[in-house]
Amino acid sequence: MQEPEPPVIQPFNFVFSWQRFLVHCAIIGICVLLGLMTWHFGKPHSIRFYETNSDEQLVASIAPGIDMALDLLSSVTVKESQPLQVELLKGNVYFDIHKNAVNQLEVKVGNAIIKNSGTRFSIQLRKGGSSQIAVADGHIIIHVASGAYQISAFEQADFDDAGISKHRLIAEHEIAPWRSPQ
Repeated sequence: MQEPEPPVIQPFNFVFSWQRFLVHCAIIGICVLLGLMTWHFGKPHSIRFYETNSDEQLVASIAPGIDMALDLLSSVTVKESQPLQVELLKGNVYFDIHKNAVNQLEVKVGNAIIKNSGTRFSIQLRKGGSSQIAVADGHIIIHVASGAYQISAFEQADFDDAGISKHRLIAEHEIAPWRSPQ
């Protein structure tokens, strides 16, 4: 029997092909895109939901130096961001923001945005889309379609998405009367 001849190893000759090059570029591009999407969506915003029943009120610290009290049948969402974003969905809420609070608070009621820091205030969301805000200490700024308005301590105003009305002085006991004294 004859011995088989060993195979002859020939050097590899690379042949450039635009089609192969473009396929590899497309694969690398898709991998980079998926990596960026994973990085971007990897840590979703933390959203907390607070709601009370008809027989309970809730007092919670939503961030260091920011306390919140919810009235009966009230609900809010709290989104971890800078500044801390709270949206009032229904009912009444009272905020106590300490002057040394690290986070600032931004409250959304409908399309109105309320900004503040180092203050105490309450918001009442009424049926029909109108709301009422009362400030106990410091001041807040309401941004609505007609402009920005400042409400100071012991003042109250009705507001909706378009503007504010009935801006008036009030007594301290009229600010969140549903809230038990603390």
